[in-house]
Order: sequence, then structure tokens, then C-alpha cells
Amino acid sequence: MSLDFVDYPDREMLFLSLADRIGGQLAQHLRVNDAASLCVPGGTTPAPLYDYLSGSEIDWPRITVMLNDERWVDGEHLRSNGRLLRRHLLKDKAAAAPYVDLYTGDPAPGDAVPALCEAIAPHLPLTVLLLGMGTDMHTASLFPAASETVLALAPDAPPVMAVTSLKDDPRITLTASALKGAINTHLLITGADKREALERARNLDPTEAPIKAFLGDITVHWAE
Repeated sequence: MSLDFVDYPDREMLFLSLADRIGGQLAQHLRVNDAASLCVPGGTTPAPLYDYLSGSEIDWPRITVMLNDERWVDGEHLRSNGRLLRRHLLKDKAAAAPYVDLYTGDPAPGDAVPALCEAIAPHLPLTVLLLGMGTDMHTASLFPAASETVLALAPDAPPVMAVTSLKDDPRITLTASALKGAINTHLLITGADKREALERARNLDPTEAPIKAFLGDITVHWAE
């Protein structure tokens, strides 16, 4: 178990280098496997990374893309992670990648869980997992304040769970059982506040700092 921390001189170098590294890991996996999977976060921070990655010369039709989590809103809603992904990653060469959309259109996220578990299962273990982190030390939709987080961190949790205890939009999230099995895991954070939050998380329980559950074999990519 090892945490590898990479400190970049600026965000541009971070995004370029990380895109190259993720593309290389996917290509390497495809040399000896029929298919690969890439699981990524929403939010605005990784958007430039996705722009670079979308042009990577890899066999995208064999790489299934999915999000770590999604708000239960229509795919064109401004808060939709899928909307951001379609505009920044699933374009150019990466437009050929199969995409597992976590938003199914069901009335509530809990209604979609059985079908999503079935859809995601063939793509586990994830080939490359990219995580983000908030200043509250949440990752995916695993929040310190969410009552579902303890269940989602359990080793016997289903790969997907609904999160409805937050004050904002209901959500769907991959759980620790799906995320922790990834072959290659990266964490992308920027700014001094998130670096400080990560340092705090290392000394806390995962129920207080959910990102702690993933600080094993992981590479952290940081720039101011």
C-alpha cells in the first residue's frame, strides 16, 4: 500500500501529464485485454484534463467510460456531471467510447440501482479510476454528512447506491466496493485548501473523511 504524491509546477502541466498517464495505462491494459474501463469524477476542475484526454490516440471503442457519481437531474441540466462529460471528454476520438450513463430517467435514483449494478458489473474491476475530492473530504457522492456513506463504504456494499439524505439533489454513486478494486487509481486536487484537506483526511476515519478509504495504492496529482 503506497500513496504517491506528485506536485506539479502548474495546472497545465498537471492536466497534460495526467492525460498522458491515463491514456498510457488504458493502452497498456488493452494490449493484453479485450476491453478497459475508465471511471471519472464530475465537477469543473477536471474539465481541461478531459479536453486533452479526448484526443488521445487509443482504442476508444474498447474503453467503457462512466462517472464516479451523478446528481439525479436531466442530462442537460447545468448541474449534471454527464453534461460536463459529454462536452469535454466524450468528443473527438473519445466520442467512440461506450458510455454507461448513471442517470437513467427513473423517478428516483433508488429505482435505477438494480439495472445500474447489472450494467457496471461487466466493467469491474475498473481499469483506471480518477477521483476528485471536496474540501469537506468527500469523494464521489460519499459525504461525511450522508447517512448512506457508512453503508457505501462497507466491503459488501452493492457497486451502486442511491444517496438521498443530502439537502441538495438526490444522487447515485459508485460505492467503495466498486471503486477500491480499480487497477490504477488517481486523485486529482488543486489549490492549497484541498491539499490541507487531504492531509487532515489521512488522520481521520473514512466515515469522517470518505477519501481516506482510498488512500492506499493511489497517485495524488496536485498543483496550486
